[in-house]
Amino acid sequence: MPGLLIKDFPKDLHDQLKLRALRNHRSLTREALAILEEALRTNPPRPTLAQIDRWRIRGAKPLTDEILRRAKEGRE
Repeated sequence: MPGLLIKDFPKDLHDQLKLRALRNHRSLTREALAILEEALRTNPPRPTLAQIDRWRIRGAKPLTDEILRRAKEGRE
């Protein structure tokens, strides 16, 4: 099974995770996995600008303000 190492993990965030794990009767690892699973399950991936262009050209999906907002959030 793959592993994950988080470097420079802020102490205050570690303390919050530890408290949350205790409240939920989980280890730190299990609590971190539960948080990641929830975050990834509820947040669909943002469309790329290339996808938006394809939708616009093909008309396969209407170009909505929500699609544009999500695409813009993904840019730096």
